This record gives sequence, C-alpha cells and structure tokens, in this order.
Amino acid sequence: MFSVARRPRPVVVVVRALATESVHSAPGDVPPPPPKPPNKPSKPRASLYLRPRPAAPYKHPAIPALPASFGRNQLLPVADSTRALLESVVAQFDAPIRYAFAYGSGVFEQDGYDAQGEGERPMLDFMFAVTHPAHFHSINMQQHPRHYPLHARALGSAYVSRVQDVGPGVWFNPYVPVGGVRIKYGVTTVDNLCSDLLGWKSLYLAGRMHKPLRIIKDDARVRLTQQVNLTSAVRAALLTLPREFPEAALFERIAGISYNGDPRMWLPAENRGKVANIVRKQGPQFKELYHRLAVGLPGVQWPVTESVVRQDTSPAARVAHLRKLPSNLLAGVRERYAKTSELAGEADESAFWLELAGDERLPRVLTEEMGRIVRYPAAVQSVKGIASAGLGKSVRYSVAKIGKWWTGSR
Repeated sequence: MFSVARRPRPVVVVVRALATESVHSAPGDVPPPPPKPPNKPSKPRASLYLRPRPAAPYKHPAIPALPASFGRNQLLPVADSTRALLESVVAQFDAPIRYAFAYGSGVFEQDGYDAQGEGERPMLDFMFAVTHPAHFHSINMQQHPRHYPLHARALGSAYVSRVQDVGPGVWFNPYVPVGGVRIKYGVTTVDNLCSDLLGWKSLYLAGRMHKPLRIIKDDARVRLTQQVNLTSAVRAALLTLPREFPEAALFERIAGISYNGDPRMWLPAENRGKVANIVRKQGPQFKELYHRLAVGLPGVQWPVTESVVRQDTSPAARVAHLRKLPSNLLAGVRERYAKTSELAGEADESAFWLELAGDERLPRVLTEEMGRIVRYPAAVQSVKGIASAGLGKSVRYSVAKIGKWWTGSR
C-alpha cells in the first residue's frame, strides 16, 4: 500500500498575547465622546392654516425738519388755563393721534357768546387727524364706547371708517363728556386733511383751518400744507376785493369761504351773523395768521401798524394770484369760462390767464365756484351726522343750531 506523507501542522503562535501587556485603565481616563454636531433649526411643518406674521411697527418716511420759525403764524397763543384744558382733553385718548387742533367759540371768543362764563359754556370743538382710521376707532371704541351710538358699536370700527370716508371724510362724535367738559371731536386721516388743504377738494377741513385755531399736536407735513392753505385763502380773497380796503374786509372774506354755499346758512341751522361775530372778536388772531403771508405776495402793501390794505389790481399782478389758486378751484373757474366766455378760445395759455385776470366778472365767478365746492360735501356731512351721532344727539345738535340761527336773525 502506498504510504501517504502527512503534512506538518502550522504552529499557531499567539503573538498578541505574548507581545502586549494588559493595562487596566482607571475610570477617569476614558476619553470624552466626540462633540455632537450643532443642532440645525428644524423646518416648520407645512400647515393648512397659515399663522400671521409678527406685526412690525410701520415707520413713516422721515420728513425733513422744518425751520423753527416756519409757520409760527399758526401757533396762536391762548390763556394758560385754556391751553392746559385742551391738552388734558386730548391726553384722555389712548388711540394714536398725529395732528390735533381745537377751534370754535370754546377756544377763541366770538361775539354773541358770554365771555364771563355766566351762561352755558360753548362746547369745545376738536379735530383729530390719524393715520389708520379703523385702528383709531377700534381702540377708541374699546376705551370710550359711549362716544359712539349703539348701532356703530354693534357694527364695529370697520363700519365707522367706511362711513367716515363718505363726503368730506370726517366722523364726528358730538356731546361727549371728557375731563369735566362737553366736547365734539371729528376724526379724519392725515392724507385726507392734507389733500383738502392743498387742493380744496371739499373745503370742509381747509375752510375750518382758515380761521384761528389752537394746535395741540403738531405734524410737519400738516404744518407745511396748512401754510399753503392760508396763502391760498389770501390769494382768493384778494382777487375778490378792490384796490384798497380795511383789513376787517379781508378777514371776513377769508372766514366766509367755508360758509359760502353751506346749506345750513340757507336753512334755520346756523347763525347768519356768524362770520361777522368771529371777526369782531378775533381780529388780532386773524392778523397774526395772515399779515406776514399777505405782505409777502406781489403788489400787497399792509403796514403792520395800519388797518388798511392796498393791492395792485392790474391784470399782470392779479394773474400771479390767479394761477396759484388751489387746483380744484382753478379747474372750476376755467371750466366756467369755457362754457360762458369767448376767452376760452385763446390759444396762448399765458394770454388766456392774463385776459381772465382782467375780466370784471372774475370776483363773482370765484365766489360762486367756492360755494360750489363747499355745497355738496357740507350737505353730505349734515345728512351723515345722523349715522355718526345717532338720532338723539342729531336732534339735540339741530335744536342748538336753530337757537343760534334765531339769535342771529333778530
């Protein structure tokens, strides 16, 4: 038999056991675990219900600071007690107000009212200009719910702001007790106020601001546009006045702009002698408002120590006033002449306005066009008063106005 050679088995040498020593490590010598990667913000889950973004405060574009002396004619002084009272009333409102002023017989004395306080004190009139009317009324309705009629509280601030937009763009809350006095305050927007001051689109707000008022909260944009409004009032009044006239005639013509065309002056709803009553007692305030503006216009002579105003009434001088009148009034005048005059066929624009400035019918046309601007917004606001004040307060307010009409008509 064949013998099979057996292959030698390899000797397994445990090298690791012979070459290394067993070392017992202490528990504190264990190396720290590797640092964990920074937690990445997890993406929010998609949701069918979108969450509102956090509200960020809106910053109005910065208006260049006006010079300290600009518009100082608008800052009419009042007695310290009156100033403190007016400021305390406005401070009662938590809703944001950008511009606020007080006006009327409760602030500046008017002929026909008891100056000694023996009779019933006139209601204080305020106007607030705000940025967002719905926001203002929402906060104000929570703070002063009784300032609003029941239906306005039920329908909410959105309804109030929509009604406010109708007509001249003002919401009034009359016969409101604040700080121990009765007030009536109107709410409008800064945009609406400035638009009326510049273009006389309704003359409802601009006309009120032709007369003396006390600024409580000031705003650079409103002060600038109010200066334009006051200058426009001087230009319009000069175009309806002769070469020489007393300063009281200028004041009455300016104060009467907002009443010319007002339906309340035709009805038993306003004192017929209101304009004269205002001017008789507020002559110094009118002169402070308008003197510096008037003497800065071409062709006007009005020494500060005199009460007589003289102006250049030549067509070349008057056309400088005419072409700078507010856009709404100027458009009405041009349309009026386009319908009734051969001047509309003048090809040269400058020649057209020069001829128009010398036309003897211009004062009457200007007066009628200003009345046209006032008429519709004033009528709408009177009707709107029932919705804003409620039936009870509207009747009370109308009775008070009829009483003033009766006093003025005797």
